Amino acid sequence: MASTSDFKNGLVLNIEGQLWNIIEFQHVKPGKGPAFVRTKLKNVLSGKVVDKTFNAGVKVEVATVDRRDMTYLYHDGSDYVFMDGDTYDQHSISEATIGDSARFLLENMTAQVAIHDGAPLYVELPVTVELEVKHTDPGLQGDRSTGGTKPATLETGAEVQVPLFINTGDKLKIDSRDGNYLGRVNS
Repeated sequence: MASTSDFKNGLVLNIEGQLWNIIEFQHVKPGKGPAFVRTKLKNVLSGKVVDKTFNAGVKVEVATVDRRDMTYLYHDGSDYVFMDGDTYDQHSISEATIGDSARFLLENMTAQVAIHDGAPLYVELPVTVELEVKHTDPGLQGDRSTGGTKPATLETGAEVQVPLFINTGDKLKIDSRDGNYLGRVNS
């Protein structure tokens, strides 16, 4: 059990049998009336974000979530196999648990896996990943007032929008959260 004074970003709460991750919180002490804590919570399994207000000093059940760095080994049917670097245990994680970030997974990449009661909850990739362009059409210069983009297929099979000057074989820095192009990696 934790009090509202123990709240911090990333803390996982067990509210009515569901796990909620604190995205942000704010202690509010109005001039009139009791103090309270305004929070923004994200459901760990569904990703739904809600606003919830707690009275100051209220006790809330905290879920024990173990976050470990694991290495992605290979794709096995609908599961992705990760290995814990400390214990060398292998964990099969379903495609639904990994979600959209699976399109940026590369073998031997380190990711953070959150585990609760022996079951993986979610996988967090590093914020930026470096991937090579496997195929993209050559960019055509034309008369336009803004920089254009074109689709590029990365080595993981993901397709992202890149500037026209990117060529096949270039190594790119990609934001793993939304798939945006961040820049070229100089080798």
